Formats: sequence, C-alpha cells, structure tokens
Amino acid sequence: MAGKVVSVSSVNGGVGKTTTVLNLAGIYSLMDKKVLIIDMDLYSGGVAVSLDIKNKKDIFMMIDSMANNRFTTLKDYVTSYNRSIDVLSCPRDPREATKIESRFIPIIFDLAKKEYDVVLVDTHHVLDEINLTVMDYSYITLFVLINDLVNFKNMKSLLSIFKDTDKKNYLVLLNNSRDTGKDYMSMYDIRTMIGGNIDYTISRNFYIKNIDKYVMNGEILTLNKSINTFHSGDISHMKKLALDLIDDSHMKEEK
Repeated sequence: MAGKVVSVSSVNGGVGKTTTVLNLAGIYSLMDKKVLIIDMDLYSGGVAVSLDIKNKKDIFMMIDSMANNRFTTLKDYVTSYNRSIDVLSCPRDPREATKIESRFIPIIFDLAKKEYDVVLVDTHHVLDEINLTVMDYSYITLFVLINDLVNFKNMKSLLSIFKDTDKKNYLVLLNNSRDTGKDYMSMYDIRTMIGGNIDYTISRNFYIKNIDKYVMNGEILTLNKSINTFHSGDISHMKKLALDLIDDSHMKEEK
C-alpha cells in the first residue's frame, strides 16, 4: 500500500509550522510508521537545523540529478534522523532554490510513497507555483494558525479561494501554544472571521518554555519521555490528529 503525502502549510510565518511537522513525525514514529520529512521551505527551511542533522545531500541535488539523468535512488539523497524518520532537506545554498522546478515534485512524491508510510512536507506560506503544486499532489494539507487578526484575515482569503475551486482536502489547526498571550478571540469569533471551521487545536498547556534547549539538542518534542508524561493529554490529541490526517474519514462533502 502506497504511503500518503501530508503537507503542512500556513498563511503567515512564525506560527509553529515546522515544529508541528516535527511533532507529527515523532507521533508517526511512535506508531512504527516509516516517515520522510521533505523540507519544501526552500529559502529558509529549518528542518535539518532543528533536528541537528548534518546532511550532505538535499532536494536541489536530487532534482539536479534527475534533470541530468544522474539520479539513482531516493535513499542516496535523504539523511536519517532515527530508525524510522528520514529527511530530504531544503537546499543548503538558498540561491539554488530558484532552480527547483515544480514539475519534479510529483515525481519525488511518487518515489517517496513507495518507500515510506507517511511523507510530511514542510512548506512556506507563499502561494507560489511550488507551494500550489505541493498542495495539489498532497493527500491532505494541514494549515496552522495562531490567534492573530492578520492570520485570520489571510486565512479567510485562502478559504474563499478553496471554496471557489471546490478544494476539500485540507484541515485547519489552531496552535494556541505558540503565543499564549494571544487569546483575545474566541473560537466562535475565529470561525466567523475566517469563514470556516477550526478542525483541531493545540492547547496553550503545550507551551514549552525552554523549547530552545530541545532544538539545540535536535530533539523532537513528541519523542521526549518527560514531555510525553507531563503533556499526555496534548500528546493524545496530537495522535488523533496524526491518525485523521492519513485516514479517509477526514474527507468531507462540504467545508
């Protein structure tokens, strides 16, 4: 059975998107699923840095090999984080990001789905050709929001586009742990403002005060035993989200 591509995106930066990708990777790892993280935040991706991995290859090198008939196998371009999580990093040189063509994205996804149970794609928040192609070829896209007026207004515009184009394979996650001081909008107000639903939330209780320590150590929060113990409720909710993202039950007739 082929794996599924789950892309994680946003309408603004600074919402905890990459952290969400890594936390989901940790959850799937605990489920004994083989996971590939693809960093498609091509200019400023932080997956390799956050995991403290020293990658010698990246997605540009892979695409360049494909374009010049030098491509061998996917495993030659990924870097292992642990026994079940691999990473296909963004270009180490940001100047090479401009040379990446969107036509290679579905090819990469097809290769990854043959070898991994879940392919998690970290994107950037600009709706350019690369990002649109990622979403078009994803099984589902998870949009991460924070409690912020600009975030909501931008999300409303995007959801309007989705309704016009009849796009339904997306879910919306409200990350209340990113900035616990921004809680002035109620859930009703948020739904009204974005003109759509909030499918999942990460509670403010999952705020990790010393998160930089984990980043410095290259740790995934959901794989840390202490965090799993002290934040068991939030981890359980994240497990439900992870399962729903790869299950057909999330497909809705209407949004």
